[in-house]
Amino acid sequence: MKIGDLARETGVSVRLLRYYEEQALLESRRLPSGHRRYEQDAPETVRRIRVLLAAGLPTRVIRDVLPCVRGAGETEFDPCVVLPLREQLQELDARIGELQQTRAALAGLLTATETGAETRAEAVPAAA
Repeated sequence: MKIGDLARETGVSVRLLRYYEEQALLESRRLPSGHRRYEQDAPETVRRIRVLLAAGLPTRVIRDVLPCVRGAGETEFDPCVVLPLREQLQELDARIGELQQTRAALAGLLTATETGAETRAEAVPAAA
């Protein structure tokens, strides 16, 4: 399968398919002309990559868990995927906690700034 055919079938740009290949997520063989050729299962591999990306996994983790995908389904995984997914979930929970703290601090600054501006506005006498 040519790269353009794979792009049309999966709805993924040629540029992105090349990126997946650079990241060792997708394999192709080169013809003597230099053109890429993908195996018939490449569309399924691309769909799996997209599912894992949508779950927030970085490509380095996808590269490790992609061999754990089994069957024709996009989300059927062998148990070898549990630990990397659990680690990613814990990292995500930690980032969410940090973002919540950052949001609370920003909201506090905004409230203090708005309250201070209102207090200063009330202190200035109106022009007659």
